[in-house]
Amino acid sequence: MEKVMIIHNKEMETLDIWFDDPKKEFICEEVGDGIILKKDKNGKVIGIEILYFTKEDIPFEFLNISKSITGEVY
Repeated sequence: MEKVMIIHNKEMETLDIWFDDPKKEFICEEVGDGIILKKDKNGKVIGIEILYFTKEDIPFEFLNISKSITGEVY
């Protein structure tokens, strides 16, 4: 099974979802209002960035899962 990495940057209000190694990022393409696709040099989508993502956008269920994994309270 492939690993998926999810990073919420509170200060920059972004949510990054990586399907592959972030170091492979070669180019970014904005495809919608605040939605950016991150691609490798072959054009394969390896991640998605969501701009303007705040604490209020995080579903309650995700907060509970995140808290149980990291111990961090948002």
